[in-house]
Amino acid sequence: MAELRYNPLLRDWTMVASNRQNRPHMPKDYCPFCPGSGKVPDHYTVMTYNNDFPVLSPNPPEPDPVDTPLYKTKKSFGKCEVVLYSPDHHQTLPELSVDHILELVELWTERYRALEQDPNHQYIMIFENRGEECGVTMPHPHGQIYAYSHMPLKIRTELESCRLHHEETGRCLLCEMNQHEQAFAERVIVENEDFIAYIPFFTDYPYGVFVVSKSHKTALTDFTPREKRNLADILKKVTGAMDQLYDRLFPYMMVMHQRPVNGDDVEAFYHFHIEFYPPLRDKDKIKFYASSEMGAWAAANPQAVEETAPRLREALARFLEKEGVKNER
Repeated sequence: MAELRYNPLLRDWTMVASNRQNRPHMPKDYCPFCPGSGKVPDHYTVMTYNNDFPVLSPNPPEPDPVDTPLYKTKKSFGKCEVVLYSPDHHQTLPELSVDHILELVELWTERYRALEQDPNHQYIMIFENRGEECGVTMPHPHGQIYAYSHMPLKIRTELESCRLHHEETGRCLLCEMNQHEQAFAERVIVENEDFIAYIPFFTDYPYGVFVVSKSHKTALTDFTPREKRNLADILKKVTGAMDQLYDRLFPYMMVMHQRPVNGDDVEAFYHFHIEFYPPLRDKDKIKFYASSEMGAWAAANPQAVEETAPRLREALARFLEKEGVKNER
């Protein structure tokens, strides 16, 4: 059973997919994403793979007949894809070369362009869950893409805030955030010609990095070849710094925020960025999203980002030194 159920309290839709209860934990001696499994080609660099347990699908079943005028249901139109980062079962994002990550950026762009053609789709979210702390059951390095037939509540809220800021000031909110973070500098982790990474003033995670385009663009499909390469470069550096922070695989949720599709024009006020939600507050301590955060959406960060940003910059320096030594061999 897969369907959407309306939450009248939040004016939002809940995705129901009981088929996902059957998702396997990967056996130690088998991985469907590794060459030789019979599930993927014997040779690939990056590739997409239709999710075997989708919560959204192009041909969804009819909802269960349990709806009422208050409790509405509708079909779970959409698409769920898995994006394989590498044929190597152990090679995670920061361990890939910039050239390899560029191929991943190109694949993300290609899939965004293809999925926006479907009139049923309203929002396309590219994301990665990394580490057991984020619920990962298949450790082969991969991300996912969800194409929603509805506008998710958080994205809708963010879009409305950006629209109101533009109406009130005539400026893009993310452009202004970039300017504030560059001027203050202490929360900036790294930047290049086209992107800047910082832990923003307000984030609710100690290491909740934002990666934001410097130019006012709204989606991957807007970027030039140089911008795509610089996106690959900064993603490698940010995730590499995270792994160096506690000298361990750093769990995170990484979510790409882009313009909606098949809806209102938001180009004047929306701005491409990537948000990281890393659940660690120390090497073996989790920053739990507890009752206040979940029940009231009232964020609480246990550490000031002016304290955590310097630690992540120091970790980046160690990562770059390690990469330099590796490249000299």
